Amino acid sequence: MDLHHQQAITELIRRQAVERDTSVVFVTHEINPVIEHVDRVLYFARGQHRIGTVDEVMRSSVLSELYDAPVDVIEHKGRLVVMAEHLEGHHGHLSAEARPQEGIIR
Repeated sequence: MDLHHQQAITELIRRQAVERDTSVVFVTHEINPVIEHVDRVLYFARGQHRIGTVDEVMRSSVLSELYDAPVDVIEHKGRLVVMAEHLEGHHGHLSAEARPQEGIIR
């Protein structure tokens, strides 16, 4: 989905959550389109998880611990970039792309 449609869908979901006074569980491989609306993140990796605010979970130290390998989380112009080396034979597949997260919008 292109950026314009990501923003439109995210805004529709956020508006519905506010109007209905309800929580929304949003499962995504890309947190950036929803990051400004997310209260909490549930991040899964290698059979483990972390839950907390975006600032608590989307950190180099947390993701490095989850993957048992160096992971850099860089913020650039309000967007998060998750970077890691691909390690051959590593017991958890690790690449330069972000792994799935669940954003909880309240």
